[in-house]
Amino acid sequence: MLALNEKGLASRVEWEAKGYTLPQFDRPKMIGITRKAPVWVHFGAGNIFRAFQCAAAQKMLNDGKMEAGIVAVEGFDYEIVEKGYRPNDNYSLLVTLKADGSVEKTVIGSIAESCVLDSENSAEYERLKEIFRSPSLQLVTFTITEKGYSLVNGKGETLPAVAADFAEGAMKPHSYIGKVASLLYARYRAGGAPIAMVSTDNCSHNGEKLFAAINAFAQAWKDTGFIRYVNDPRKVSFPWTMIDKITPRPDASVEEMLKADGLQGLEPVVTSKNTYIAPFVNAEESEYLVIEDDFPNGRPALEHAGFIFTDRDTVNKVERMKVCTCLNPLHTAMSIYGCLLGYTRIWQEMKDEDIVNLIRRVGYVEGLPVVTDPKVIDPKEFIDTVVNVRLPNPFMPDAPQRIATDTSQKLAIRFGETIKAYLASPELDVHSLKAIPLVLAGWLRYLMAIDDEGKPFELSSDPLLDTVRPFVQDIRLGAAFTAAELLEKLKPLLDNAAIFGVSLLEAGLAETVCENFRRLIAGPGAVRAALKELA
Repeated sequence: MLALNEKGLASRVEWEAKGYTLPQFDRPKMIGITRKAPVWVHFGAGNIFRAFQCAAAQKMLNDGKMEAGIVAVEGFDYEIVEKGYRPNDNYSLLVTLKADGSVEKTVIGSIAESCVLDSENSAEYERLKEIFRSPSLQLVTFTITEKGYSLVNGKGETLPAVAADFAEGAMKPHSYIGKVASLLYARYRAGGAPIAMVSTDNCSHNGEKLFAAINAFAQAWKDTGFIRYVNDPRKVSFPWTMIDKITPRPDASVEEMLKADGLQGLEPVVTSKNTYIAPFVNAEESEYLVIEDDFPNGRPALEHAGFIFTDRDTVNKVERMKVCTCLNPLHTAMSIYGCLLGYTRIWQEMKDEDIVNLIRRVGYVEGLPVVTDPKVIDPKEFIDTVVNVRLPNPFMPDAPQRIATDTSQKLAIRFGETIKAYLASPELDVHSLKAIPLVLAGWLRYLMAIDDEGKPFELSSDPLLDTVRPFVQDIRLGAAFTAAELLEKLKPLLDNAAIFGVSLLEAGLAETVCENFRRLIAGPGAVRAALKELA
């Protein structure tokens, strides 16, 4: 049996015979160097961190481009570290699932130390302060989700823990960002060495969000020196980034494959906070991390590991390319029609010629004419990889139901920006758009929660379901509405620029959307028929 820890990995020959790639560096030496002179701290010890940043650090260590590893910190669910990291001596397994059916199995050992962001635990918190006081620390990265940077609730009210931290100061805060800010405050008090605070969460202008959150604490604590420190980009920078890599929940089929190799201790743990953790991560092979090159204390040469360093404007362009044209619109189109046609896996949808035709038209035909070209990544090649490699990968257990979550929050950026670009172009006609209006009509049809066979299904969570569903609640499959009648019913919704990015009435697309919706509700099989007519 193989055990994922220092003792178990001592028998390297046995691991390598099973096809595992092992760390090629002196790990005890790396751990010692990191403890004395830390360089890289990461907050958010989840799957994408282990699959992407940790793998990049391992490549750097293997190739002699870096001597220190990563200090991993978990601030939401301490059991991830206590039950997932430390029992395995901070090792993890990366299983890369390739579209050609091959699998790469890598033991990741680039984490030198794991910590919990718990101000109630004096030993843990003092160790983090010690790390932050170190002048050697160059970068702090984050994968804590966009929600992690918010200091308010859904009503815009300051969260109670944040309000308490604002009032009580930096010594013992309890909110996530409050604790991060207090560690940065410890660095400031220890001499104020420069540092880069780098959000790598999948949200636009992520560095701006992180700065706003940290600066709110600095302003509340009223230390003018600390305020100057946080607001001086020569001291503290907040680079923007664009990240793209799919790391679904650890899959049972991957677990069985690893067990067949003789690995023990693979059983997933569900924490008291309902986090699902396993010693392994399964991920796709494609990955992109584009970073604004703004590191006032220097940085590791992570371009050697495939990261793209550039300026802020280019990062923003890459984000727009991905979100508005080359990936996210395709994902949303697949999620809507995948749910309507009863699919439960994205890769299965890629065997459906009608769905493939839809997303190819959304991306290549309607999106590329107005795509933002960042130059550092070719937009067409990006879509080629999405359509030909990433989405068809049969080993990636991603579901349209997951992607359909919060669709009302996604339509504006994923389709509204393209519509705006057509309206602004003297060469393009917004009425030439066929696939995008069909996707928007598909969302209205999706809100009926009835699939193409007439069977009910459960809608994915969305904060506006109670607002938007009433518009379709009295529409039944097979109902004989005219497009004009549907327009009259749906006019307030279609006029909502907050949802669609533009008023579809003012854009001249409301009639097209309603005509498509009329066809989609004609009866069982109408969704399939509408997709075929797009060809």
